[in-house]
Amino acid sequence: MNRLVFALVALLAIAAGLLVGTLNAENAVLDLLWFQLEWPLGLLLMLFFSAGLVLGLALLFMFQVLPLRLKVRRLHARSARPEPPEVAAGND
Repeated sequence: MNRLVFALVALLAIAAGLLVGTLNAENAVLDLLWFQLEWPLGLLLMLFFSAGLVLGLALLFMFQVLPLRLKVRRLHARSARPEPPEVAAGND
């Protein structure tokens, strides 16, 4: 089942890449202050889309997933520790 889903997603990604590449085949100039790149617009679109996706997922991991994992680890370590016996407050 996982292989089928992976294959379907891979085929959709390839189809989207081909569609964007063929519909945006003209060259675009990317001016980066010290040098200029002249690449096809479809390639630039897919490159910056992929970079944004990776950056967004990295930020999500750093600010959501990682703190929650650390919190779960602390709670798990606290629950594994034996609790000290209660000290009874007696009237002496």
